[in-house]
Formats: sequence, structure tokens, C-alpha cells
Amino acid sequence: MNASPPSSPPLMTGNDYRESLRRFKPRVFVDGRAVDSVADEAALQPGINAIALTYDFAHRADLAPLMTAVEHSSGQRVNRMTHVDRSSGDLLNKLEAVRRLCQETGCAQRYLMHDGLAAIGQSCARLDDAAGTRSYRDRFQAFLHRAQREDLTLGVAMTDAKGDRSLRPHAQAQPDSHLRIVERHAIHNGRRGIRISGTKAIVTGAPYLHGLLVMPGRAMTAADADFAVCCAVPIDAPGLTIVARPAGRPGETPEHGQPLFSRRYGQSTGVCLFDRVFVPEEDVFLDGEWALSAPLTHDYATHHRHTCIAARAGFGDLLIGAGALMTEANGLDPGRDSGLRDAMVELITIVEGFYACGVAASVYARPDPASGIWMPDPVFANIGKLLLATKIYDMHRIAHTVSGGLIVALPGPDEDHNPETAARLADVLRAHPDIPYDQRIQTARFLEDLTVGYQAGWTSVISLHGGGSPAAMKQEIWRRYPLGNKVELVERLLERGLAPDGSAAAAPHDDTRPITANRQPGRCCDSGCTAPGTPVMVDLPAVESTLPSRRG
Repeated sequence: MNASPPSSPPLMTGNDYRESLRRFKPRVFVDGRAVDSVADEAALQPGINAIALTYDFAHRADLAPLMTAVEHSSGQRVNRMTHVDRSSGDLLNKLEAVRRLCQETGCAQRYLMHDGLAAIGQSCARLDDAAGTRSYRDRFQAFLHRAQREDLTLGVAMTDAKGDRSLRPHAQAQPDSHLRIVERHAIHNGRRGIRISGTKAIVTGAPYLHGLLVMPGRAMTAADADFAVCCAVPIDAPGLTIVARPAGRPGETPEHGQPLFSRRYGQSTGVCLFDRVFVPEEDVFLDGEWALSAPLTHDYATHHRHTCIAARAGFGDLLIGAGALMTEANGLDPGRDSGLRDAMVELITIVEGFYACGVAASVYARPDPASGIWMPDPVFANIGKLLLATKIYDMHRIAHTVSGGLIVALPGPDEDHNPETAARLADVLRAHPDIPYDQRIQTARFLEDLTVGYQAGWTSVISLHGGGSPAAMKQEIWRRYPLGNKVELVERLLERGLAPDGSAAAAPHDDTRPITANRQPGRCCDSGCTAPGTPVMVDLPAVESTLPSRRG
């Protein structure tokens, strides 16, 4: 008789998440003042609201197939944001889940945990394979199960303060500009571990997390071995200080016409200062093994850039919808106005174009040989991220084009309540006879919030640099693109390298030519990628028909 799978622990709701933050007492500063209770801090509520939605969506019957997944090693159903991918279907479902979340929040933030766990799992498997052990695999799996069971939200602390960027970490005048191990074989409350000091900057959601996944921010050399550290740290670990910015536009109320979106949802980032923070050895996943720092950072970058594609597609959906509403409120029909139609099609093409790269990266994904975790195709993932990073400004420009000049000419929100002017403004600023003034103005201010205000600038810069700068993505595309295959294709058509009888020569590839050194198996083949005709949405066969449309 087969044993039944273990029952899954209950997943938290958004309110459960808010209450769970009260169990932690992190040392947090916002706007130059200490925060007594993160859960009650007004300046952080928009960020807390955004992450809370990742919990609430998992309880919606129509979204649960996307927002949850079954962990293969435990048989338990977990939140998608805590899952590691085991198929192309998992990667596609993650894309859809993140897009849906970011349609509501702009940036759901919790997905960084998903990307970090995947990369760490791959790194731990490589460490064990190199050493002929299972200790790192077992350590990671135990941590993964605990994070899934407790339905945690973990941030990724990867980017160091860096200091002088022309120098490697070990050569910095200020050693705390990079995070490093300052003591091995440390003992704290009877537990063995390490102590770490240094600075991690640009940590998304830092104040309202349960913990941090600390990762190296670059490839290390032997001289940088102490900086090659990866571990998990509770958000209130002694010695950890977080200096954060407010999330969104908290405290601004709708009755005064203030931003409709960013007062509800936003994102805080924090600088995390570590001062001899103790980490027990069961939560340490890289301890000076400097040669693994490069693969770990590359793996994380690929997973995260793949996920960023979905996040910005969700934001793009907001611009598309708001742009269409604005043209209607202006009394215009893009179907009849070729200028507006072309602009809207350009916006749609940008958003769906980079999202299609995410889909392609999922379909052509491969399992990591050591861990079995599925990796998105790095070329498509980096192309998609590069497109969104550079096209975010075009997305704003097009939204401004289709909206007209109202978001500039519109009087301030206080005039909506001025008895001397409000009625007259409502009369003369109405356009479409069937659309009330207040609906037109509401849409205009929504677009203003998304594309002109404080939060709009923030969205642009995190799109450009989040997950790596465009230069890093260009380097990765060039490094991984199978240029050699393309060169050989043309050489074959030019009848170079043919045998005397006119058949293709069987000579081995000439890998001494830099231009042809990079190759990979054909993308649509049985070896190295998904076999043609294989169903990829493996998690959803029975329920997909009940879901909203894939981009709905």
C-alpha cells in the first residue's frame, strides 16, 4: 500500500504575513528615524501591501493553480514564490504568476526569493559534486523545506557597496564595502557557524522581510575567498542594521486627488550593514569556495532576468490599459485614428515582445545537470531583460503620446474641491460626452502617477539597472549566443570545408577560432532542450481552462 503524501501546511494570507512581521524586531531606519514596528510603519505600508498580495492570490480559487506549486521533494503544495522550477511548465507558470501580481502591484518583490533559492540550490549541488559529498544538498533542502513550510518572504542581498570599482574586494581601502567572512569556526549559544561583516546595498523590500539570502555580488578570485559567502540571515539578526527608503507614496489620500496607485503599492529598498553577524553553519551555502561565486552569480542573474521580464510586462499592462482608457476619455478611437493606433500597437509590441522572450526562455529551458533545477535559456532571458531595460522609457513616451497633454495641463488635485473653480473645470475639461469629468481626470492622474511622478522615475531606474545593467546583459548575450553555429551555417552554404566528394567534411570543429568557439545543440531538438511536441504546461492540464486568459 502506497503511503499518502504528507498534508501541506496552511499557506499564509496577507493578514497573516502582516502579523508575522511582528515576530521580528529588526533594527530599521527610515527617513533618519528608528522604526519601532515595521508592521505599523506608515512609510512602509505600500511595500507591505504589495507582498501581502502574493499571499492572498494563493488563496484565490481562480489563481491558485498559478500561485501555488507542489514541491517535488516533499509533496507539499507551496506558494509559487517559494518554489524551485522542475520543468518548462514551472517556468511558464512562474512568468504568468509574476505578471498577474505586477498587474496589481507594479512590483511584487517576493519573486526575488524564488530566483535566489533556485541559484543557491544549483550552487549547493555543484559543491557536493566537486567534493563527493551530500552535505550542501541536504543543508539546502532542509532550509528550502523550512522556508516553504513557514511560507517566508526572503530578500536577496547580493549587490555590495563596492567601494573603488577598479579594485577587487580584498584590495579595498574600506573592507566593509563588500560583505565578507570575518570569523570561521565561531560559536554562539552552543552552535557552530561563521561571522560576517560588510555592506549589501539596494536590497529590495529589506525592512519588511523575514530574512535575507546573502549572495556574492561578483566572480571572486582566490585572494577574495573570504568574500565568497552565501548564507541565510534572519532580518533581526544581532548586528544587522537596515537603512531604508519609504515605499511608494504613503499617507496620501484619494479624497485629495493624490496618486491612486503608489499610495497603495510601492517598493522600499535598503542598505544592509552587517557587523559580525553570526550565521549557524546549517544556513551557510558558500564558505570561501571562491570558484563557485561566478556560476552562482550567473545562475541568479539568469533566473532573475527571466522573472523581471514578467514583472515589467505586468507594469506594461497597466500602461496599455490606462492609455486605451485615456484615448476613449479624450473622445478618440485608436481604431479610426492611425496615429493613435500606431502608438498603441508600438506599446503592445514592446511589452509582448520582451514577454515573448521570457516564454521562449521557458520553452527552451534545460535542467541543471547537478541539481535538476530548470534554467531558463540565458540568451532569451537576457535579450528580454535588455529590451525591457532600454524600452521602459519608450513605454512612458508612448503612454504620454496617447494620453494627450492633459496630465500636464490638469490643475492640481486641490482644485477638485475648490467651490470657486471645481464646477467650471468639470464642465470645460470634459471630453467624451458619455464619460464623466471625474473619470477622465482619474485616468489622467493614474497615468501621471505611473509615468511622471516620483514612483515613475523609480520604476524606470530599477528597470534599467535591476538585475544588472544593460552592459552586463549584452556581455552575457555575446558570451552565450551560439555564434559558431551561425558561422558554420554560412560556411556550409558557401561550400567551405567540404570533403573531396562534395559531401560535408567530418573534420572536428575548429575551436581555436574565437568567432566559432561558442556553440550549443540546436534549439529545436531532442538533445539539450524540450523535445518538439512535448507539452510544457505540465502543472495545469486539468485546470488551465478555468484560468483567466494568459495575459488577462
